[in-house]
Amino acid sequence: MSTKSPTEADILRPVNNVSKQYFILFGLCTLAFGAFLVGWMYQLAEGMAVTGLSDWGSGGGVTWGLYIGAFIWWVGIAHGGIILSAAVRLLGMDRYMPVARLAELLTIAGLSAAGFYILVHMGRPDRMVTSVLGHYHITVNNSPLVWDVTVITAYFVLTATYLALTLRYDITRLRDDLPGYFSPVYDVLTLGYTEDEDEVVERMVWWLALAIIIMAPLLLHGGVIPWLFAVLPGMPAWFSAVQGPQFLTIALTSAISGVIIVAYAFRRAYDWDHIMTDDVFRGLLLWLGFFCLLFLWLQLQQNVVGLFAAPVSTAVAQEATITHPIYITAMVLVFATLVYIFAQTIRPSLFTKGRALVASFAVLFATLIEKLIFVVEGFLHPEFEIYAATPGAYFPSAIELLSLLGTIGMVTLIFLVVSKVVPVVELHAVEHLRGDHGHGHEETDETATEPEVKA
Repeated sequence: MSTKSPTEADILRPVNNVSKQYFILFGLCTLAFGAFLVGWMYQLAEGMAVTGLSDWGSGGGVTWGLYIGAFIWWVGIAHGGIILSAAVRLLGMDRYMPVARLAELLTIAGLSAAGFYILVHMGRPDRMVTSVLGHYHITVNNSPLVWDVTVITAYFVLTATYLALTLRYDITRLRDDLPGYFSPVYDVLTLGYTEDEDEVVERMVWWLALAIIIMAPLLLHGGVIPWLFAVLPGMPAWFSAVQGPQFLTIALTSAISGVIIVAYAFRRAYDWDHIMTDDVFRGLLLWLGFFCLLFLWLQLQQNVVGLFAAPVSTAVAQEATITHPIYITAMVLVFATLVYIFAQTIRPSLFTKGRALVASFAVLFATLIEKLIFVVEGFLHPEFEIYAATPGAYFPSAIELLSLLGTIGMVTLIFLVVSKVVPVVELHAVEHLRGDHGHGHEETDETATEPEVKA
């Protein structure tokens, strides 16, 4: 049974300690990201034809494949992550304070991966300037793709500001215990800091959280991202009013799964049983079950509308999707996760952190392949199938598969690097868990954490 209260030394453990396992993981992630960069350089040299994504129509392929499927997946993880963190502050969900900053970092990392996919899929990076910025005054009124770039940039700035404001409090109070060689970084992050600003910053963070919560369903993964597909009547598998809420629920299931995985990794690596308690994982798992239920319900809505007395083109596209083994696998994984979560709420003894981890990986994989099949089948079955005599087929190229491996490596590297520079658990979370809202106090006799059975 663990009843000790967390201290400042606990949250500084990742910053001040390195291990052989850390260097091994860092090396593997660097290798994965490097392999993708090599593949991308080859693509830049030879053109998009090396991926097969330029073969549509008579070529029988698709122009959007794993690149765009993974892009949607990463954006969803990012948006859902900051929604979770913002909800902690707006709704007073103090139970999840230990994982709030991890969710914020997941947003920064996920948006970085998604933005990278935009560059990769444009074929040439200079097209970001020549195709977007040079004609922004025209395209912003007409192109959902430019709306996409705009809101992702705005969301990145909002999230970075949100994270920087919360870091000022922690860095100022923990400065003496942080590595001296990162002093220039700390000087920038705490520039002009005084204790008088704490109350103002709290209000600013609250308003930023409110803006994030409002933007998510209206403009981000409930708006602009699904509009890339939902407003195209020539693609019957995409043209649907349900795409907005469906994308949003997929984002939240992916993000909660990602937070569970990252929290589990840090808990295990740094002995944070008393910070990220079993109670936190149980709560996250319940939220995951709720959004899995919404995800399946919205899938049912789309399938019923797309199959029952639907226009021929819509019925063909929808039938091709629901009979595909990848789609069936995704739905089975999400349903099985939902069944487990429901079962462990009735019988709590079924809960273990290991099972929560498996459930999270299952949902993350399911949402990835669901987005892939959504993109691919939407392209393979347009309104007018003028190339029906040569039915299309698609399988990700080696470079596309490397891109997925590389971006996962990149996101992991971001966590590995940031964890050595700043605390990934807020000082406020430590103060809350030990029932001490002062600054720099020693550990109290009472604990705010519940006793926990060690696995």
